[in-house]
Amino acid sequence: MRFVLNVIWLLFGGIWLSLGYFFFGLVACIFIITIPVGIASFRMGAYALWPFGKTVVTKANSGVGSALMNGIWFVIGGLWLAIGHLTTAAAQAITIIGIPLAIANLKMIPVTCFPFGKQIVDSDVIPAGTRPIFSI
Repeated sequence: MRFVLNVIWLLFGGIWLSLGYFFFGLVACIFIITIPVGIASFRMGAYALWPFGKTVVTKANSGVGSALMNGIWFVIGGLWLAIGHLTTAAAQAITIIGIPLAIANLKMIPVTCFPFGKQIVDSDVIPAGTRPIFSI
């Protein structure tokens, strides 16, 4: 079922969302200080390309640096990508088949806005010492 949902996701929004993440990742990599933001954007782009079967967990050792980078990320791309998720979710919610995809889009918004201090793992393997935030 995950494979089918991932294929439908890919065709009806996943490609465009991941391209947005990759674009903002490239923009962030222009400056040296924002390269970690670019890497996080690439990581989120891979997640936006194939999200079903993945879980977002909190990292145990995140601190002030994660909070600072989340602020930088939110300004550079987080807000704009969250708007992209809202727009895509609204378009997907029009059809019955698209409703689960729209819900997945809405679940991705918190990690889209604040990706630092979080880790994306397979749903089958959740590392010890982490707390699942949500699973798609």
